[in-house]
Amino acid sequence: MDRLITRLAELPPESTQQAVGYPSVFLLVALGALVPVVPTGAVVSSAAVVAFHQTDPLSMLYVFLVASFASFVGDVALYWLGRRGVGSKNGSRWLTALRSHAPQDRLEQAQAKLRENGRTVLVLSRLVPAGRVPVMLACLLGDWPLRRFARGDVPACLAWSATYMLIGVAGGSLFPEPWEGVLAAVLLTVLVGTAPALWRRLRGPGSEEQRT
Repeated sequence: MDRLITRLAELPPESTQQAVGYPSVFLLVALGALVPVVPTGAVVSSAAVVAFHQTDPLSMLYVFLVASFASFVGDVALYWLGRRGVGSKNGSRWLTALRSHAPQDRLEQAQAKLRENGRTVLVLSRLVPAGRVPVMLACLLGDWPLRRFARGDVPACLAWSATYMLIGVAGGSLFPEPWEGVLAAVLLTVLVGTAPALWRRLRGPGSEEQRT
């Protein structure tokens, strides 16, 4: 144990950050994909800021790959658990949790778009705040096999990781210190995530009916 601590102390600061940071990003993003209350976008944006300020040119690529893979693993695990609930007579707490995060109107919209556009909706659902769970639930209720969902989820996770990394870099590049960039990235990510919901609330419940 003492030898391990000594070796870690001898590593350059960036190497230590990477040794701790990448596993942390993977765990947080995978957990956030599995439990939809964890703000995974802020995690990826913050990691992108830290990578942006490092000298290793591959740091950004590593964050992208780790975040993409972690989000895919979390999505597939959640979908697998949801399929077990759909196939069970008594359902499951995972399926119940998905339903609680997918209002009926959003679910009906997701089902309609899924019938029209297929797997393309999966990519868009990952980019729209609060859009992932309704589309995933629509896939479950549409009896999509796990393999079909996984094939559509790969480009969705790649696009999602790239988008939130760009948000992080856009906020972090304005500041010389990494911690300032991380704070800016988190605030920007929260703004992007909450703006659509605030806009719908300001417009009022009758706006959708008037539009249709």
